[in-house]
Amino acid sequence: MVTLAPPSPALVQAVPLLILVLGFLHWGPPAVGAQNDTEPLVLEGKCLVVCDSAPSAEPSSSGGALGMSVRSGSGRVAFSAVRNTNHEPSEMSNRTMTIYFDQILVNVGGHFDPARSIFVAPKKGVYSFSFHVVKVYNRQTIQVSLVLNSWPVLSAFAGDQDVTREAATNAGLVLMERGDKTSLKLERGNLMGGWKYSTFSGFLVFPL
Repeated sequence: MVTLAPPSPALVQAVPLLILVLGFLHWGPPAVGAQNDTEPLVLEGKCLVVCDSAPSAEPSSSGGALGMSVRSGSGRVAFSAVRNTNHEPSEMSNRTMTIYFDQILVNVGGHFDPARSIFVAPKKGVYSFSFHVVKVYNRQTIQVSLVLNSWPVLSAFAGDQDVTREAATNAGLVLMERGDKTSLKLERGNLMGGWKYSTFSGFLVFPL
């Protein structure tokens, strides 16, 4: 009868490691989810954005590191004009009923024509406009409209008979195509006595 000697402690410790190595060689490394996979993770029915752990230093022009669309900050458009004198309406303004402004405070992009007091949209987008037209010593109601290509889109009234100076004021957002024109038009009444301190302003909120 042959008696086998018990295995040495070193051999006992090496067996689990040997089994692990043989399993790695046979089945390959265990599957591990990578952060850089293009497939989104789904958790309780909600789609999660998977961020790139090593984004490129120069993202493409159509999007950033997270794939979000980023619009350029160039192409800023804004204007603000004021009536600085109190001259009464000229023959031209009486004929066209356009409300003219003689001082430009801001004209970023140069799209407000001071000679005609008309703003021309340089691109399609949503624009914000506001106006404040003061009537002086005029005991009748005036109606002022912001006109888009000759069609009124915003209107305001001023008609208090007991107020020396009163303003027709309004503001709003307007969708404009490239080349569309806006101006202020006196729809009712007159501005005899002048309209000093009146203002007309607008800016591009965002392009479309």
